Amino acid sequence: MASTSAAPLLALLDEPDYDIKTYALESLDKQVDQWWAEIADYVSQIEELYEDSKFPAPQLAALIASKVYYNLGEFDTSMKFALAAGDQFDFNDKSEYAETIVSKCISHYILVAKQLNDNPDDKESSTVDPKITVIVEKMIQKSIENGEFQVAIGVAIESRRLDIIETIFQNISSQSASELIGYLLDCSINIIDKRQFRNKSLNALTSIILSQENPDYFALCKIIVQLNDYNLAIRIFNDLFSSTKEDSELIAFQVAFDLVASASQELLEKVSIAFDENNSASDTSRKIQYNAKLVRILSGLPTCDYDITFLQKNNNTDLAILNKTKSFLDGRNSVFHSAVTFENAFLHVGTTADSFFRRNLDWLSKATNWTKFSATAALGVIHRGNLTQGQKLLGPYLPGSQGSVYTQGGSLFGLGLIFAGHGREIIDYLRQHISETSEFGSMAANNGEDGEVVLHGACLGVGVAGMSSGNQGIYEDLRNILFSDKAIAGEAAGLAMGLVMLGSANEEAQEEMLQYAHDTQHEKIIRGLSIGMALLMFGKEEAAEYLIERLINETDPILRYGGAYTIAMAYAGTGNNKAIKRLLHIAVSDSSDDVRRAAVTSLGFILLRNYTAVPRMVELLSESHNPHVRYGTTMALGIACAGTGLKEAINVLEPLVKDPVDFVRQGAMMSLAMILIQQTETSCPRVKKFRETFASVVADKHEDAMAKFGAALAQGIIDAGGRNVTIQLENNQTGALNTKAIVGLFVSLQFWNWFPLTHFMSLSFTPTSIIAIQDDLRVPQIQLNCYGKSTSFEYPPKVIEQVSKAPEKLETAVLSTTNKAKARAKKNEKEKQQKEKEDNEDENMNIDSKIVEEKKEENSNTSGSDTVVPTTTSRSSDATSTATLATKTTTPKSFKVDNMTRVLPNQIKYISFPKDSSSKYLPIIGKVRNNGIVILKKTTNFNAGAKVEFIKTVRQINNPEEFEVEAPLPEPFDYETDSEE
Repeated sequence: MASTSAAPLLALLDEPDYDIKTYALESLDKQVDQWWAEIADYVSQIEELYEDSKFPAPQLAALIASKVYYNLGEFDTSMKFALAAGDQFDFNDKSEYAETIVSKCISHYILVAKQLNDNPDDKESSTVDPKITVIVEKMIQKSIENGEFQVAIGVAIESRRLDIIETIFQNISSQSASELIGYLLDCSINIIDKRQFRNKSLNALTSIILSQENPDYFALCKIIVQLNDYNLAIRIFNDLFSSTKEDSELIAFQVAFDLVASASQELLEKVSIAFDENNSASDTSRKIQYNAKLVRILSGLPTCDYDITFLQKNNNTDLAILNKTKSFLDGRNSVFHSAVTFENAFLHVGTTADSFFRRNLDWLSKATNWTKFSATAALGVIHRGNLTQGQKLLGPYLPGSQGSVYTQGGSLFGLGLIFAGHGREIIDYLRQHISETSEFGSMAANNGEDGEVVLHGACLGVGVAGMSSGNQGIYEDLRNILFSDKAIAGEAAGLAMGLVMLGSANEEAQEEMLQYAHDTQHEKIIRGLSIGMALLMFGKEEAAEYLIERLINETDPILRYGGAYTIAMAYAGTGNNKAIKRLLHIAVSDSSDDVRRAAVTSLGFILLRNYTAVPRMVELLSESHNPHVRYGTTMALGIACAGTGLKEAINVLEPLVKDPVDFVRQGAMMSLAMILIQQTETSCPRVKKFRETFASVVADKHEDAMAKFGAALAQGIIDAGGRNVTIQLENNQTGALNTKAIVGLFVSLQFWNWFPLTHFMSLSFTPTSIIAIQDDLRVPQIQLNCYGKSTSFEYPPKVIEQVSKAPEKLETAVLSTTNKAKARAKKNEKEKQQKEKEDNEDENMNIDSKIVEEKKEENSNTSGSDTVVPTTTSRSSDATSTATLATKTTTPKSFKVDNMTRVLPNQIKYISFPKDSSSKYLPIIGKVRNNGIVILKKTTNFNAGAKVEFIKTVRQINNPEEFEVEAPLPEPFDYETDSEE
């Protein structure tokens, strides 16, 4: 009979004989899970046996102590004794105890290894127990043997063991390696929270990819963007040119387009210079052509050309909305005039459709001062990307024209917006205006504020055109403007310095900007510098900590405001918990409303990759008594959830549309528009309701001006770019952050203090199209398949103008006697008509009977059938019902999408290239994964002699001399020779 108590065995522990004690422990080990409560009273005695140097089985004693502490819930102590148990602890055991201890060992190992790797100078960091290391390495080896490579890689990344990752890739097949590369890349980008180790991991992954027989160059493209490594880009392009594999050059061109979509201007410039100057006399014509095509692609000209062609070709703007807004908002009010200006600019961004201004010259003439500055800059938004025609289009307004200084300054800002991120061709021109005007002493003496206005526009223009170029010459020009200590020009200079040196973390720039912010007395300059310093630290994470600490501890609230946004820019998209906690603390404790608003807004930037968490995080803040905090929640939701149509975010924002404070309503409507951009009624049924809400707020005479301003901007955002753009803060091609979009959105938020900065939001708009091109960079007219209902992806219906009714005349008063007389007359007339109707029916019946008899006789003389008419009717009915049924059953499950037309982000998964026998092209990337430019390779079905229709781009239309005109193919004919008779 089995024992029900451990008492007899526990009594043996008091015996002096070690063999008896060993027997007792062996017996207890078999039943420890059952008797642990009794054994717990003797655990100290068991520990003494473990520590007794003469005891022959100390590891057994440690194992039992470990199991007892495990049952007591003291897992750390249990792990300690399990490690001391040595070989007695079987980590392969499938019991809950063994799995828990192994899990604790791995967690502890990861924690300590992280501390040692991430903080090597921290003296308090503990060392890794070698016993834990052995267990972890055994578990990793076991996972590898079982084919669980992702588990092994995950543990290796978390514990900072790159050597294990390299070992894994050395011992697996090439097919398994190609599958794991994508997983490792995603882990490196999205899971590793320390930038320094992330870069080490990406460098190690680069070596792994390049060692493969068929390197994944698209994965390498993502690494180039993450590391901002132009040397790696040059190496890849050279490798692809020298490769003998098929389609290597097409892959190079696709990588180049992907880099243009997401890499910094500095990287693109350096790679372009390398291939532009690398041609030697010994180079073949093939290499020269290859280099020339790469340089052309990297310049951004083809990408911008395709984008504006798409936006111009598919412009679906509903001008009725814009015209109604203009009619409801008085143009003499500068706020309302600016609202309509911004709405028009957003609705037509990149479409080159500027007819609204030409048709409304009377309204445009009401613009004064800075409103005129914004209206002129709006032309730059509308023509964004029109690099070949930009300067010509703005020529009548540029300095040297007869326009006002506000028009001249606005035109320089607009010129920068046209060349945003691709300023190679225009930067020298803008710098010339800065240097000419910045003989600042004389300028200030002679022109006063007028000269400042032009400089303000020039600084903003050169900042956005030279964004992330790291050009030291531009920085020095702007610094000279800053040191002149003129408020209007100095504010733009401080902001532009941050744009040019975006993400560089330049220490000299940090010190100069912060020092001058302390020295100057102008709040506008301090604000410009605080935003500029935030941009300086874009993506630098822990490297920005020194500056962040200095800014958030400043006494000046404007600098603390900049500190909150520096956290946002430094940790954008990382989801860093420390940064989130710091911002939440600032949001509830800072004495300045501006700083609290900035802190809450910044949460949206940090969590843009984990946007589903934002509604839960800010839900309580949206009910704060402080309207600035509530406004911050609206912006945080709009930023993080832009373009997603997230229901939870809409639920939080909907009550704020009716908030008692006007600027909170403004923020709620703008954020809803950002979230609902390119959402259809199928994907988000409430989109129609909110469109109507925006229109009703604009039309409401009793609504506050700030709320109307927000509603007008919301109308522009939700239908931006002719309803062909969205807001994507993460680049789909490379998985990297969309730097231009994030920076544009961030700077546009400063419209709170300076309305013209609203135009920066245009940088965040990304065209939603698939543009398939040949290797010669021409756009063929082809069609793609979309497997779904076309109604799910249609443009929203345009507003129907209601025709006003003519006023109705009032009825004349009528006496009661007159009504009675009319009723009697009406009754008599009705009786008379009824009698006439009955007489007619009798007559008709007689005629019908004769016709029927005649018809019967006629039918009897022909077929003898009297059912001809009913049979025909019946067949017609059956045919109709059959046709209806056929229509229902044969409704197409797919439809065709033309090249260079709108493809919504949530439509991408349904898009594919035709693969039938008639298909002439296939994408070089294998499968359409996102919007953007796709290089095509020709299939075996492609007939070189066949005529191919091409779509003419805007640049081809405006500059036909730049493109070769191919001679038409001759008509087919038969060649006949004269024969001798």
